[in-house]
Amino acid sequence: MTEAVRSDAGTGAVRSSAVRDEKSRRRQMLVRASIYIAGTHLFAGFVILLFALGNRH
Repeated sequence: MTEAVRSDAGTGAVRSSAVRDEKSRRRQMLVRASIYIAGTHLFAGFVILLFALGNRH
């Protein structure tokens, strides 16, 4: 039984590191997605502005 406890104690550090890496990746993905969404909306707004200005004749 002591061997099982020892093997679990070693995987705890690996698990916490894996969880930390997963949270870091998730945060990076959310930041990247937010930047892409904001950039897409700005580009779409610019295109709509061009159409609005072109239609002013």
